[in-house]
Amino acid sequence: MKPRVVLATANPDKAIELKVALDGAGIEIELVDRPDSVPEVEETGDTLEANARLKAMALSAATGLSAVADDTGLEVDELGGSPGVFSARFAGPAATYADNVEHLLHWLGGVPDERRTARFVTVIVLANSDGSELVSRGILEGSIASEPRGTHGFGYDSVFIPRSTVLTLAELTPNDKNAISHRSLAIEDLAILMRESGWPTSKE
Repeated sequence: MKPRVVLATANPDKAIELKVALDGAGIEIELVDRPDSVPEVEETGDTLEANARLKAMALSAATGLSAVADDTGLEVDELGGSPGVFSARFAGPAATYADNVEHLLHWLGGVPDERRTARFVTVIVLANSDGSELVSRGILEGSIASEPRGTHGFGYDSVFIPRSTVLTLAELTPNDKNAISHRSLAIEDLAILMRESGWPTSKE
């Protein structure tokens, strides 16, 4: 029987990407969706790692299973690394994806292409049921487009251009995006850590 791991994310788009990337990394586990009875975890941490840890630990404690959670931030050099940990609520606590993109482009208005460098950073925490944890990271370097392009993806994908292409993440097919994404890189790193640690733990 495969070890069961709860997905701590409440974001369905992230859940899909995590499932696809974990499967592609060859991790033999059964992923379990977050139970409806478990409330959404408030992200009060001041770093991506802290927020991912809060979510993973809360779900592990509530279910008795290991839990995996991620937090992702967009770091824009011209904005001193912002929005960073506040990426999901850059335009306000109730901001939509479109609101955040519009807010970002407003702040970068008139900034030339060579100064629009940015990166996506994903941190994943796997909180094991024995109290131990694994922490992985994935970084995708790129730049911010002057206007939204593409219909795939979510979040800031329509304005983020990875270094390896002239297309935004939203212009790439889901398979092409998953092949290079920050989330996939973090999951690949997690897979290595899981194998090196002899995961699953004795209580799985």
